[in-house]
Parts: sequence; C-alpha cells; structure tokens
Amino acid sequence: MYRVAIIGCGSISAVHAQVLEELEDTQLIACADLIPERASRYGCAAYTDWLSMLDREHPDAVHLCTPHYLHPVMAAEAARRGIAVFTEKPPAIDREGWAQVKQAASLTPVGVCFQNRYHPGVALCRDLIARNEYGPLRGIRAFVTWNRTAEYYAASPWKGRWATEGGGALINQAIHTLDLMIGFLGMPDRAEAAMRNHRLRDAVEVEDTAEIYLRRGDVPALLYASNAYSQDAPVLLELHLEGAVLRLEGDVLTVLRDGERKEIPCPMGTALGRSYWGAGHKACIADFYRCVQTKAPYPNDPASCEATMQTMLTLYEACRADG
Repeated sequence: MYRVAIIGCGSISAVHAQVLEELEDTQLIACADLIPERASRYGCAAYTDWLSMLDREHPDAVHLCTPHYLHPVMAAEAARRGIAVFTEKPPAIDREGWAQVKQAASLTPVGVCFQNRYHPGVALCRDLIARNEYGPLRGIRAFVTWNRTAEYYAASPWKGRWATEGGGALINQAIHTLDLMIGFLGMPDRAEAAMRNHRLRDAVEVEDTAEIYLRRGDVPALLYASNAYSQDAPVLLELHLEGAVLRLEGDVLTVLRDGERKEIPCPMGTALGRSYWGAGHKACIADFYRCVQTKAPYPNDPASCEATMQTMLTLYEACRADG
C-alpha cells in the first residue's frame, strides 16, 4: 500500500483524490493547501505548510496539483526526501525549472500527468503507424478551441501571469495536444509560433491564442489553439499518412481512405473531471504506481517529455523575444 499525499487542493486535485481512492494499492493520507478548508476537503491529515507535511508524514509519493511555477521546487524537495513525485502538467515553465525536474528524476521516480497519451484512439493510431498500415506520415494538424473567461482567471489569480502560469492557451490547455503531435512527429527541426491575446487583454498577460508551425524533415505539423471560442469543443487531431487520413475527435477515430469513411469508436470511459480533459487520468496514475512497484520505466517520465518541453519552451522564448 502506497501512502500518498497531495499538494494543492484546487479543482484538478479532486480527480487525483478519486483515482487514489479507487486504486487498490494507494491510500491518501495527507493534503496541503494554503487554504485550510481546501486542505481538509478529502478527510485526511490537513496541512497549510507542504514542507511540514512531507517531513511529518513522509509519504511514499506526492501528487503536485499546485500552480505551474511551484512544480520544480516541490519535485526537488520531495526527491531530496526520497519521495516519488507525480506532477500535473506542465512540469516546469522555464529551462531552469525543467532542469530541476530532471534532476529530481535522477533521485526518485517522477511522473508527468499527460493522461491523453492513454487515449485508446491515440494508441490505435500508434499501432497503425507502427505496422505501416497506411504508409509513412506526411503531415499533422490539430485544433484546440476552448473557452476561458475573465471569471476563470479571477478565480485563480496565478493563472494568466507569465511568472506563475508560464503562458496561456499553449502551456495550459493545448500542451496535451502538442505532446501527442510531437509523439508522432518526433523532435521538430523547426518550431515557430504566433501568439496573441484577442479576448482578455485587460484581464491576463498571456496568450489566449497560439498558431504553431512545426516541421521535421519534410513533414509539417500545424496546431491552432485558442481559449477564445464559445465552448469547450472536442480536440481534433489529424494524421495525414501516405495512404489514409486518421482523424481523432473526441472518442471517435475516423479513417478516410480512397473516398471511403470508417468510424471506429474509441471509448475511454467516464471522465473524472471535465469531459474535454479526457478520461485517461486513472490509467495514467495507475500506470505510474505499477511502474514504481515493479521499478519499470514509466512512459510519462521526464525523459519521455523532453521533446515536448524543449519545443514548448523554444516557442515561448521566441514569441516573448519578439514582443
């Protein structure tokens, strides 16, 4: 039985707490949050000081559900104490923090919550490409069009700020899709972006819309991400192969080939949080503890996120330098 703690008891922590309750080999023993009422919401030991919690409870693992900028230092402190770390995305917002997370991973198991890697449709696409079912990859495109309001940012003042969130639509909402694209593309040779704030210029510093161009060899990958839409629409990810187009939207994979259209249901199950987050959290977290127990490499460790993180940081650095 793994004794587990959570740091940060905002909305996403409820997903982690539910998964930990449902897994047979985990027990949530403590939570930390600056707001006492939130720290006690799951009925376990409650702390307002996360370092005191780590020292007094010394859990086997800790889940980081805190603002983005805190992930590296918390991972480092947990690793120093020999505590395994499972962190929400993004694991870091700059290169210094990313180096801290990788250093932590050299001392203790570290997992990143890229739950959409566990989507059955993504797995099926990987399998079709690995078997060369439809020939080589020719291109990728993806759309993430969600809705974030001024009220959303006001409820969590650390969001919408470069120093604490590290960005907007890309680093928070579209990072999962960027990660999937790079998983199929590989580390791009070129990475360029244009970022704008169309909707909430008076409310946030960061971008609400990003248009991204990646290229590896002669294969382009295009990503459009925006928080300025009217609703949280299902993410669309399309892989153009030599002999077919694979289009994943929500829980349906559509194969377009020779003028024919075949729809393949790829149900993930019931989402524990918002449906458009995807329903892979339980599989992602369960796999982390399986790997910790068996000492097997975790598919979502920092090494597996290197290309995604390097690309994202490069895009932000270039856009901020350009003003």
